Amino acid sequence: MLDGVKVTDMTSVIFGPYCTSILASMGAEVVKLEPSRGDELRRVGKPRTTRGMGPAHLTMNAGKHCVAWDIRSQDGHQRLRRRIGESAVFIHNLRPEAAKRAGLDYETLSQERDDLIHVCCSGYDLRGPRAGQPAYDDVIQAASGAASLLPRVDGYAAPRYLPMATADKVAGLYAANAVLAALARRAATGKGCAVEVPMFESFTHFLLQDHLYGGALVDGPEGMGYPRQLDPDRQPLPTKDGHIAVAPYTDDRWVRFFEVAGASDFLAQNGLVDARSRFVGLALMQAKLAQLLTGRTTAEWLDLLGCHDIPAAPVASLEDLLEDPQLQASGFFREREHPTEGRYREMALPITFHGCPEALRFPARRIGEDDNAF
Repeated sequence: MLDGVKVTDMTSVIFGPYCTSILASMGAEVVKLEPSRGDELRRVGKPRTTRGMGPAHLTMNAGKHCVAWDIRSQDGHQRLRRRIGESAVFIHNLRPEAAKRAGLDYETLSQERDDLIHVCCSGYDLRGPRAGQPAYDDVIQAASGAASLLPRVDGYAAPRYLPMATADKVAGLYAANAVLAALARRAATGKGCAVEVPMFESFTHFLLQDHLYGGALVDGPEGMGYPRQLDPDRQPLPTKDGHIAVAPYTDDRWVRFFEVAGASDFLAQNGLVDARSRFVGLALMQAKLAQLLTGRTTAEWLDLLGCHDIPAAPVASLEDLLEDPQLQASGFFREREHPTEGRYREMALPITFHGCPEALRFPARRIGEDDNAF
């Protein structure tokens, strides 16, 4: 889909690299510029063979050419400017003052290239008082309110992070969408643009799609926080031999669940005889569902509920995903051979562009492996 689109990438760790990983998976030619010691992400996880080739790097930076120019040197700076001059997209996470000192700000570069898409991955929107401050996933989870969510569910007062680099990855998705929009505009008008993607505002925008809730109405009748997501009872539930997630959600599926579970009289006995009464009595139905689930095994419930179109899934461990039949059938994981690191798993882009051949990514490169090619 992005065949012929050249991207110069001066980002590091996860936020920007996740964006350019998506672009590389769509066929863009991405050149990743690193310091001589390599991106910090190279040291996340224990490498099998080569220092700086940790598993996080193999995942995040496959399909990218890696160069290790010193942009402070005259030769390195000239080579960088030449590469930017050949690229449709230049993406970086430099602070504004550092970009300006290096002549890598949009105002400087656009004087030479009015069709350049210049993408700045920042911690905070440059119009705010935190402009230019460094930001990491933990900091953004705290600042956005994400760290306050789990205490609202389980009653344990200590704020906690969601156990993944969620702010980094969400911001990377916003950045990828922004690049694609800018490329569409460039194709239509021939003009580039400056794009700013702040992690704090991006993740807060993502988080508040449901949790703004009553806050969407000024002086409204309800507060912020989507109750369904904050319900402590809305969790995977125990079965006879494990745990399962069951989500009837729609009224007809709730009725059907009690029918197939052999408890159709429960609704009538409790006055849950129409959609409105069942909506009001949702907590009662949820409690009965939890009670019923303990009477059969997870496999028995999955078979029964699957036959009656009631959404359900077992609770998978991370390791279970490697053998998941759905992921196997869709080709999500692929085993490939790295020239120095041996066998590794690659995740396919979870999007199918029908009628367009898939871009097959080459394995992640060593530090400076492509220095002489660009």
